[in-house]
Amino acid sequence: MARTISTLFIALDGVVEPDETWHFPYFDDNMGAAVSEDYDAADTLLLGRVTYDSFAGAWPDRETAGGEDAEFARLIGDMRKIVVTRQALELDWRNTEIVSGDLLDAVAALRADPGTKGVLIPGSVSVVRQLLAAGLLDELRLLVHPVAARSGMRLFDEGDGVYPLRLLRSESYPTGVVRLVYAPQARSSAG
Repeated sequence: MARTISTLFIALDGVVEPDETWHFPYFDDNMGAAVSEDYDAADTLLLGRVTYDSFAGAWPDRETAGGEDAEFARLIGDMRKIVVTRQALELDWRNTEIVSGDLLDAVAALRADPGTKGVLIPGSVSVVRQLLAAGLLDELRLLVHPVAARSGMRLFDEGDGVYPLRLLRSESYPTGVVRLVYAPQARSSAG
């Protein structure tokens, strides 16, 4: 069964909308290696529309430019990309398709497909929230930045019950960033 993995840059206060003022000062080789590990675990990207627009607006040009991140740009260009959207989109980035039908059914089918190595969800918080609530997320990988962003979308919204998580591993980097990898656990019927 293919694993579904969420990878997010997150501020101490739970904000997951990276802003260049609080994200880029902390990006180093350690974070780069962590991101590479996340991408190596998958052959399929599951992207919300906003994340897709951001990625498609940047990575194809970086691949063409041939700069220092061209190899990574080519890697994600070659991956299968599935976009979750209710809007009509022109998909001009190679290997991209739109989820047809229900998101949860589509992800369950991807997980069951023996031809799928793994599904990575970079960013795309609304998608992560839905998969977490449905029990379809295997790992939540967080790169916690030592900053309070104070505004922006947070990973967890207001809601009923709790999401118990089990820490699988952690590591800290010289910049103060901490990588936390969690596995969601079953929610109790009381929670």
